Amino acid sequence: RPPAPMKLRDSPSACPSLWRSLPCPPAELRLDLVLSSGQTFRWWESSPGAWTGVLGGRVWTLRQDPDRLWYTVYGEEEDGRPAEAAKPDGAETDQILRDYFQLDVGLPALYCAWGAADPLFRKVADDFPGVRVLRQDPVECLLSFICTSNNHISRITAMIERLCQAFGRRLCRLDARPFHAFPSLSALAGADAEARLRALGFGYRAKFVSGSARAIVEGLGAEGLRRLRAVPYAEARRVLCALPGVGAKVGAGMGRDGERGPAAGADGAARRQVADCVCLMALDKAEAVPVDTHVWRIARQRYGAALGGRSLTPRAHQEIGDFFRGLWGPHAGWAQAVVFCADLRKGQEPAGSRDRAWGGRGRDSCGDGPP
Repeated sequence: RPPAPMKLRDSPSACPSLWRSLPCPPAELRLDLVLSSGQTFRWWESSPGAWTGVLGGRVWTLRQDPDRLWYTVYGEEEDGRPAEAAKPDGAETDQILRDYFQLDVGLPALYCAWGAADPLFRKVADDFPGVRVLRQDPVECLLSFICTSNNHISRITAMIERLCQAFGRRLCRLDARPFHAFPSLSALAGADAEARLRALGFGYRAKFVSGSARAIVEGLGAEGLRRLRAVPYAEARRVLCALPGVGAKVGAGMGRDGERGPAAGADGAARRQVADCVCLMALDKAEAVPVDTHVWRIARQRYGAALGGRSLTPRAHQEIGDFFRGLWGPHAGWAQAVVFCADLRKGQEPAGSRDRAWGGRGRDSCGDGPP
């Protein structure tokens, strides 16, 4: 008889010895706002207030109370057998979470500075505290955001789940749900990877996911990608835009499998947008402001910024980013995350833009079907 899977631990009251906590009030972090707003696609609300997902090749459950961030880490299966429950190594796991949520950045002081500079920011800040930018693994962030083109959060989440199940190492099962690590570059660079991704419903994105994985393996490598954290923002963006999944033009019209790619003329700005998402959320470029047509519209309509022409060109993308950097300062990308989250939650835009992803351009905007 197969061994019983591990049980999900959704509260410190269940097995308290297997939980740890960090001091972290909601003004510094709101899990419900950060983990569901399209920065990452690996977390789900496993029970009210509890978030379970994969981080650093391990499965975690997180939850908050008014003063602390609580977490528990699950052991990895061995030969298909559930691991023994073990108390997390506090120093190591505390640091993983501090790094991931960038808890060394004091958020209330930034909110005060943004609100003083921008009355429109001040209007949304009170309702959306604790929105911070994650510091993700560069490979996972890059390949995930390549999947956001013409897509929305729930569909991207399902695609990334299929990607991990097909190519990633199985970590454990919680109740009946399996969890997998994000795939290695070598797995996604294989000769059959593109065909397998197309079979999983990735459409034209399959070529760019496998192509970027291959380019990184044959070029700067995963460690070289990580080292972009130490170079200036413009240089990091230039390197990212040279990758086939970011820099290659995605032709307009229908792909081989009948899925429509981005509209003609949208390529340049879309490529910069994916690169900026990775710069902001994985490469320590707090000044990076990902710009899509929605952000462009905000700049023009709400801020009265006469930027760009009739379309979102690379030049307009740069001008809009510069505008917000001038308004919000060196953490402009963080401020935009708050505004983005507020719009996502409040549904202030037409229904077609709700549930959109940072790197996408609207919900099923080019005729994509369901996941």
